[in-house]
Amino acid sequence: MRLLRGRGLPGRGTTLTYREALASIQGRRRFGVKLGLARIRGLLHELGHPERTFRGALVAGTNGKGSVLALVGAALEEAGYRVGRTPKPHLVTYRERLAIGERLVEPDEFARLVAATLPAAERVARRHGELSEFEFLTAVAFLWFAQERVDLALVEVGLGGRLDATNAWDGGVAAITNVDWDHMDRLGSTLAAIGQEKAAIIKRGDLAVTGATGPGLRVIRDRARRLEVPLTEVAPLPIEAVHRDGLVVAAGERFPEGLRVGLRGRHQAANAAVALALLDALGAAGIASVEAGEIDSGFAAAVWPGRLERIVRVGADGIAREIWLDGAHNAAGAAALAEALVELRPLMAPGPLTLVLGIMEDKDVAAVLRGLAPLIGAGSDEGTRIITTRVVDSPRAMSPRRLAEEWREAAMAAGMPAPDAIPRPNPPSALQEALGGGQGGPIVVAGSLYLVGAMRALLIDDPTLRDPEAA
Repeated sequence: MRLLRGRGLPGRGTTLTYREALASIQGRRRFGVKLGLARIRGLLHELGHPERTFRGALVAGTNGKGSVLALVGAALEEAGYRVGRTPKPHLVTYRERLAIGERLVEPDEFARLVAATLPAAERVARRHGELSEFEFLTAVAFLWFAQERVDLALVEVGLGGRLDATNAWDGGVAAITNVDWDHMDRLGSTLAAIGQEKAAIIKRGDLAVTGATGPGLRVIRDRARRLEVPLTEVAPLPIEAVHRDGLVVAAGERFPEGLRVGLRGRHQAANAAVALALLDALGAAGIASVEAGEIDSGFAAAVWPGRLERIVRVGADGIAREIWLDGAHNAAGAAALAEALVELRPLMAPGPLTLVLGIMEDKDVAAVLRGLAPLIGAGSDEGTRIITTRVVDSPRAMSPRRLAEEWREAAMAAGMPAPDAIPRPNPPSALQEALGGGQGGPIVVAGSLYLVGAMRALLIDDPTLRDPEAA
């Protein structure tokens, strides 16, 4: 195998079951979020630098990273490429974080990769300190991609960019979707500071793409200019049509009938612009070449679970209910969700809208709720039902009753009527409550991807998402 000369190779670590491997990697959460590149670089060195065996794109940004990965990945796969992807966070199974095309890493393969990486991680810890969960997982992903000989990789930045573990890799193309308010405690208190952290994924010799504007764009330009990196700046593509299952956007002479986008919401016009420019950059860098027809087919077929995802569920009363899932865990995401649903409301099922909310306490809860407030009464004379629930069994999860109070305050601050919220202790009880009322109207689940994941596991029985039971 190319490179991979390190000592922590398959067959030389302790054999683990999938559950043991999962517990081992999740146990690193006790070390918290650890920014910095010394530990990940040391681990990749111990593993023989698997990250140097493939090229591709590193994608940063406040919102839209996953959508860009979904669009670009679908187009590349339509063209026949084997694409390693690192979507995050997972919704149902941890294995969603490692994918090649639509194939998730198998449980036994995941266990082998973790076992192979542990001895190397122990050696690194003696010099640089313990690796975090995300640092360890990043190395596991790079090792798997190298062993599977992917044609290229699309890697999503975890937090910021400059000191994120993924920034130990240089794939040749860097993309920054946008710069908005998020993680200010770690990235900075101004958009320029946040943009500077994200701009640091641009490395000398790269090609770069961005959809950022304002202060964030200025620092991205400065970084690209200083490193003599060609930078493509894009604006949202003009929207020609909005329908229940996506958009049609104008994208130049290559797409005379418009470019179909299978992801919902007007905000996807911005993500599609970044994705299209990213594909062009991959072509210019000699990494991958995709024809216009393959882009159109790929973008139209793209799916991104848990992001304005529509699921139809038939209740005990025999009525088919539309359930819309979207994380919307920050202010920009919440506003985008509300805008999309208000526009799509005439195409959705009649009856009052039911909004199921769950949020982590360390988020800007008030800003998220203000963003969602326009959904009150959206397109319906019957009003909106609000159900609050605890996202996960964690001290970080806001209690349903407190969230109900926060909702009332946010709605009133936004000048909206504030219907009483119905607190329910957990996602199953919240789903039961939602399905039991609303006169057949649509159900929207939002506020946290943890909540979306829990709901999705209740609604969809997908064999590929099933993990082995504990022995």
